[in-house]
Amino acid sequence: MAHLDAGERAAHLAGLAPGADIDHRGTLLTQGLLDEVLTRLREPATGRALLGQVKFDGARFSGDVTFEQIEFSGVCSFGTAVFDGSAYFRDTHFGQDLRFGNTEVTDELWFEFTAIDADAWFYGARIGGVLRFCVDRVGGSAMFKGVTTGEAHFTGVRFLGVARFDGFTVNGRAYFDGAFFEDGADFEKAVIAGPVCFDGAHFHRSRACFDGAELGEEVLFSEAHFQTGATFTGAKVGGDMSFCQARLEGDMSFRRAVFRSTAVIGPLVCPGLVDLSDALFESAVTLEVAAGDLRCRRTRWASTAALRLRHADVDISDAVLEFPVTVAGRSSPFVSPVDEQIDEPGLTDARVRVMSVSGVDAAHLVLADIDLTDCRFVETVHLDQLRLEGRCVLPLPPEGMSWRGWFPVRWTRRRTLAEEHHWRATRYGTVGWTPAPEGVETHEPAVLAPVYRQLRKALEDGRNEPGAADFYYGEMEMRRHDLEAPRGERMILGLYWAVSGYGLRAVRALAWLGLAMTATVLAMMLWGLPQDDPDLVSKGRIDGRSVTLTTKKPGPANPEGPYRRRLSTARFEKSMRVVANSVIFRASGQDLTVAGTYVEMTARLVEPALLGLAALAVRSRVKR
Repeated sequence: MAHLDAGERAAHLAGLAPGADIDHRGTLLTQGLLDEVLTRLREPATGRALLGQVKFDGARFSGDVTFEQIEFSGVCSFGTAVFDGSAYFRDTHFGQDLRFGNTEVTDELWFEFTAIDADAWFYGARIGGVLRFCVDRVGGSAMFKGVTTGEAHFTGVRFLGVARFDGFTVNGRAYFDGAFFEDGADFEKAVIAGPVCFDGAHFHRSRACFDGAELGEEVLFSEAHFQTGATFTGAKVGGDMSFCQARLEGDMSFRRAVFRSTAVIGPLVCPGLVDLSDALFESAVTLEVAAGDLRCRRTRWASTAALRLRHADVDISDAVLEFPVTVAGRSSPFVSPVDEQIDEPGLTDARVRVMSVSGVDAAHLVLADIDLTDCRFVETVHLDQLRLEGRCVLPLPPEGMSWRGWFPVRWTRRRTLAEEHHWRATRYGTVGWTPAPEGVETHEPAVLAPVYRQLRKALEDGRNEPGAADFYYGEMEMRRHDLEAPRGERMILGLYWAVSGYGLRAVRALAWLGLAMTATVLAMMLWGLPQDDPDLVSKGRIDGRSVTLTTKKPGPANPEGPYRRRLSTARFEKSMRVVANSVIFRASGQDLTVAGTYVEMTARLVEPALLGLAALAVRSRVKR
């Protein structure tokens, strides 16, 4: 049209009427020429331009252009068109497809008070300024694959079909707050340099996909709704991620994601799985997560981290901790920035359970207020440097009596490891002992003894002697049941267990002391005390003025007569004196028979040892 003279242009425009098709492919257009065309296509009653099929493919628009109050009833195509300035679409309606494939806009591209009933294709478009796509709805699929823009605004858009933003590049900010993605949103390999806002966005039916995306600054999902979850596999995040009051009904995956300068993630409430496996945290971070499961397998923390968790079953197998990482259970719900409690739908179990730390270098690991009932510790490195803070719950043996064949067994109350439960379940059955989950190896006592030993040292270094005592008991139990150990060693450990519970059961040691003292008293009354106390006998000779006297004491006579007569009150009193002195390792000074002498020697060896074991057991429970 730019090359037509006035007559030719007038003749061309005279042939136009509302609803006509427009074909200006490859032509040069200005705002003035465009207004002349649109004026011929407007209905006088409404003032709206009615266009049929529109073709501006390859056209060049000089300066800023505005399309306002227009009804496009057919396909509208701007493929490969070039806008030297800005393009504004206001109060427009596209009844069929809108195509902006490989279009180039030097400055801004705005869509306001606009609706698109079919597909919107912007494949490969390049926009130098702001892309403001604030349309009411896109009835079909929305294709923004490979689009490049300076800033993007999609506030409140309702995408009724699939929304594709893979390879979408934004050099500044991007706003998707309040947007509705009815049939999935794909941001795979999108690159957004500035902050990204999805506050109040809704993702329905299909997962929101951010796999491989590069998000340069903070990412906001406050009050967003994920009906089927989201994936950030391989994504690179440069700032914080906020999920305050977001509603997630599916799983959330951050596998292989890289968090470069992320300081805070959360509060994230997810009734399903939050997967951080193989993720990398390059800077200090705080994670606030309430989830059904939290998986951190092979996750790498290159700086300090604090995991503040609720409800979650946590698996940190083979994670790499280069700096201190704290996994802490939080008793109260998370709160929003305005101090409102965040709801936790679908989460009922208040415990935070660590399921495995296998393969982790525990030198930098701190567990605080965590349930370790099902935690697996085998193959953990530097377990002796693990720090357990607050109330960390460990599994207990079965209560009451159980049976091993025909013999009753009463298990000592102590804190154990899940791996010991797995092993004992194979030996004594699953009544009270928890069997190993499917696919989890059951380890023998030779493997478990070093685990107990290292955990004992960890608690001793933390000045928790009573807690370390239970791990010492477990270590000795595993050594006693280790079939690879020499038989003699296992027999000594068995005797040590029977006599005093490895020096940790004062009642058992005192019971044996009482039995030993009772046996000693009876032995003394029956055989140890002589029949009568021997009297001194003095004999002398008088020769001149000198007197010579010789005093002899007869040897104690063995008691005679029936045993019943030997159990007298007097003999009991003497026997008690002998026993009382033997307990404190002293000689009684009482005349004894040969048998009584050996009984006393034995008592002076055994009974102080039992008393010492009882004192040791008490001290191990009260020492700090």
